[in-house]
Amino acid sequence: MSKLSRTAFFVILISITSLTSYGEVRLPSFFSDNMVVQQNAVLTVTGEATPLSTVTFQADWDGGNGKTRADSDGHFKMKIPTPPAGGPYTVVIDDGSVGQCRKVLQNVLSGEVWLCSGQSNMEFPIKGDWAQLMNADEVVATMQRPALRLLQIKNTTSVIPLDDASIEFGWVECSPAAASFSAIGYLCGKILQDSLNVPVGVIDASWGGTPVEAWMPRESLDGVQDMEFHYNLLGCSYDEYTLREAEILRVYKDYGSPGKIAYPYNRNVMHYENGWGKIPVPSMWETNVLPGFDGIVAMQYELVLPREAEGKPLRLCLGAIDDWDTTWFNGERVGSGMIFDQQRNYDVDGSLVKAGKNIITVEVVDNAGGGGIWKSSCAISGDKKYSLDGDWSYAVIADFAKTEKRCKWPESPYYPTVLYNAMIHPLTVMPVAGIFWYQGCANVGNAECYETCFKHMIKGWRKAFCNSSMPFYFVQLAGFLQPCAVQPDSEWAALRHAQSKALELPYTGMATAIDLGNPVDIHPTNKEEVARRLSRLALHNTYGRPLLCEAPKYMEMHTGKGYIDLTFDSDIKAPGGTCTGFIIKGDDGTWVYANTRFLSKRKIRLTSPLTNKPVAARYNWADYPGGNLIGTLSGLPVAPFATDKE
Repeated sequence: MSKLSRTAFFVILISITSLTSYGEVRLPSFFSDNMVVQQNAVLTVTGEATPLSTVTFQADWDGGNGKTRADSDGHFKMKIPTPPAGGPYTVVIDDGSVGQCRKVLQNVLSGEVWLCSGQSNMEFPIKGDWAQLMNADEVVATMQRPALRLLQIKNTTSVIPLDDASIEFGWVECSPAAASFSAIGYLCGKILQDSLNVPVGVIDASWGGTPVEAWMPRESLDGVQDMEFHYNLLGCSYDEYTLREAEILRVYKDYGSPGKIAYPYNRNVMHYENGWGKIPVPSMWETNVLPGFDGIVAMQYELVLPREAEGKPLRLCLGAIDDWDTTWFNGERVGSGMIFDQQRNYDVDGSLVKAGKNIITVEVVDNAGGGGIWKSSCAISGDKKYSLDGDWSYAVIADFAKTEKRCKWPESPYYPTVLYNAMIHPLTVMPVAGIFWYQGCANVGNAECYETCFKHMIKGWRKAFCNSSMPFYFVQLAGFLQPCAVQPDSEWAALRHAQSKALELPYTGMATAIDLGNPVDIHPTNKEEVARRLSRLALHNTYGRPLLCEAPKYMEMHTGKGYIDLTFDSDIKAPGGTCTGFIIKGDDGTWVYANTRFLSKRKIRLTSPLTNKPVAARYNWADYPGGNLIGTLSGLPVAPFATDKE
């Protein structure tokens, strides 16, 4: 082959390769085989194709055609009407490029799509390595349901809204192979499918231990007390490092100024002055110098190295640090970590390593529980190991007991907006029938803020999904911790009350799990009853099925000499003939356990010989309450309430 021919050949080859790479149509990961689209809706199809190409969408349902033009960067968007429930269908998205680069989706169904989200009780698997249903084997054995499709979103964070979500698995046809899927998600899907006789798609996007603010869009933080800082900060489009520095600065009282990050000490200098003490490593500081302390502590160690180590790379092997750390070597940041029981291995560039004295500075953030460097540590240079165990210098930088502020790392799943951005926002191009939500444990102790956050979150999701009437059904927290008859200051009860205030929004429903808890397990295993209650809300309120899905509600209170009468909006009863779970408050502010007597099918009287002038009543107001009042017709438990908080 001549030189000219070879040149022409390679020009043609490069051109074809370029066209092929440009021409590959790329869609969000949740547009795949086996997916379910919401019936009788409008699907927003986004993706990438050859720049400026004409992208076509073809599906074998009536009206399932569309086309649009990709922009100069190759991005495209089009809206496609979806058919009534049915299928399967095949979808082809093509930009007309050279080669077989079109995207083909097969075995697509149209039906009802529900999004399940929240923390660990929603994440709770049918049968997994950390939890399982109480009758898991029986449920798994009957999971073969080809028209029930499951999609599991991977646990991911982002400080900015993403266009695509990471997928753990799915879409898949439901089978015993999906036993690790959300138990509540699967069971709700099963109940809906059996009742509606249409294909059902269930998406699970949940993450254990996460607070409500992590699931909120940034715009929803606006106007929420304690969230203004993050609302403003996240509006500046900072990277994670800058956000982290701002978080630390925020809790350093009297240090720094707007727009400038300043610190109360020099990380490149070993400190021994007033305010600095000695702390042993390895150890939890609660066992020695800082009992019961939560906050930020700076810890320093002077590492003396021989001449042969100068200029050579060094590895810091810091033992497990509880909770989070940021580490510097001679004043330069070399790493950070956030898993309390994981060793930190940080590589130090040789340009930072000196013969003689080197300063290691570790800032430790402890939000709860133990704190400190609690496993043995060392530094490694070549084949030499230098122990870092012994006495370190330390100083308290921020004491969380003296401030309401807490330090949250933007790469953690606890930071405001990061779970919404990564796990929910990408899904908003898909219309859904509604939301099932189970979350709240992570916000116990901050009920006042939760009430506002939860309402704002619901509104924010509805705006993001372009559906102001999108159904939102949630679970009120189950009983947990030590049973207590009189506990008016219960933080769990306060959080449940904050959850119930979301019912003030339209198109919401609450399934209480107050009677399904376990005092020693925050993850009660009877998820079938939780799913039944959630599904009945959806079947009645969303699909118009005539089902009893709500328990009687407290309506009014009347006080008399030595008693309180409570009236409910429908018939009530107490299994066993004795009603429990009520406390009343006297005019002196003291709460006491209440004796109860039924006056009618809808009215009960509360009394106590310990107070002659009761002024308020509460029901099931404790961490793990023991009330047994249920609806006569529905059989559902009456939700906790407080007459002084309505």
